[in-house]
Amino acid sequence: MISDDSFITFVLVVILGTLAAIVYSLRVTVLMERRIARVDQNIERLVKAILKEEIKIERMEEKIYKKVDKNK
Repeated sequence: MISDDSFITFVLVVILGTLAAIVYSLRVTVLMERRIARVDQNIERLVKAILKEEIKIERMEEKIYKKVDKNK
């Protein structure tokens, strides 16, 4: 049979191992969240740049339509 001290040591090792696994999982989760936040920021910057370009194109279209209407 296992002695009481060995059993208590085994239980403590299992508890510490579980806590270590939880801490590691939290670390990985935080790192992934930071990575996703960076991706989100990059997407937001791209959307803003595309929106600026769309506004420029729409203004150019308006100018072209005005010129075409004047020439009619």
